[in-house]
Amino acid sequence: MSADISSISAGLARGMGLLAALTATCGATVSPAFADGAPQPGETTGKPTVVLMHGAFADASAWTGVVERLRAAGYPVMAPANPLRGLQYDGAYTASVLRSIKGPVVLVGHSYGGSVINEAALSSPHVKALVFAAGFLPAKGESASELAAKYPGSTLGQTLTQVPFPLPGGGAGTDLYIKQELFHKQFAADVPSAQATVMAVTQRPVAAQALEDKASGEAWRNIPSFDLIASNDKNIPAAAQRWMAKRANAVSFEVPSSHAAPVSHPEAMTRLIEHAAHLPSVTAPSLAATGGRTWLLVGLTAGATSLGAGLVTAVRRRRIAGPSHLPAGL
Repeated sequence: MSADISSISAGLARGMGLLAALTATCGATVSPAFADGAPQPGETTGKPTVVLMHGAFADASAWTGVVERLRAAGYPVMAPANPLRGLQYDGAYTASVLRSIKGPVVLVGHSYGGSVINEAALSSPHVKALVFAAGFLPAKGESASELAAKYPGSTLGQTLTQVPFPLPGGGAGTDLYIKQELFHKQFAADVPSAQATVMAVTQRPVAAQALEDKASGEAWRNIPSFDLIASNDKNIPAAAQRWMAKRANAVSFEVPSSHAAPVSHPEAMTRLIEHAAHLPSVTAPSLAATGGRTWLLVGLTAGATSLGAGLVTAVRRRRIAGPSHLPAGL
């Protein structure tokens, strides 16, 4: 028995030595995430953590281009999976993720993810800015399906297929998928065909009820908000996106994009997030004390074109009638 133990111990020692050697020579291979030295969520960097929430018919890989750019610029980033089971549940889940992060957060949501971040931010006081991407900015009592139908133009309904699934408490719910053969044209027309095909295959369904659930409140009334509007969107009409941005007095930037704006326009998406991140941290009570709830970007250092450059902004509070628009070159 003692000989067996000695043999095992020797084997473990050799294995540990090999692991140490591998770690020393090619740490990126054996190290976990963040081996590139980019900051982890909650790490003290002087920059807020950016949390990216995907929407329906997508998964967290939709943020790949944005994640790469943000991490290169030194931002801690998280892109959790959106459960897509119901608005209140998804919002509570997202809020639980936010509670695990120390320091300020810039919360970003695409599509239905916009409804989710609005819901989560209602109970998350360290969210310093909300950024929406071709997404919903609901008011209390409004649903995603209601907002999508506010203006004509959406062709999503005719591309969907329904799949029943069992509910935990009994009964059945309905999952919605975009038919794979229609996905490219409907969801991601400006994404390369091969990439859109993978997106179609790996899409995550949304429970139909989630799109009917009504928002509990309007976080965007007390948190500075930004909006990337997709002018060629076939899921949420651009007119509806503009209307929501105007109502929220959001700083908005419009791109000629399909619904998959974070995939096809990661540079524009990243820059808008960076603008939101440069806002000074302000608490909701201080906003209420001044009587202001609208944030307008009024200054930008010219020539700050590289993503890693410091985008120097001057920001002030004021009431305006509609959304402001970042220059097209930003």
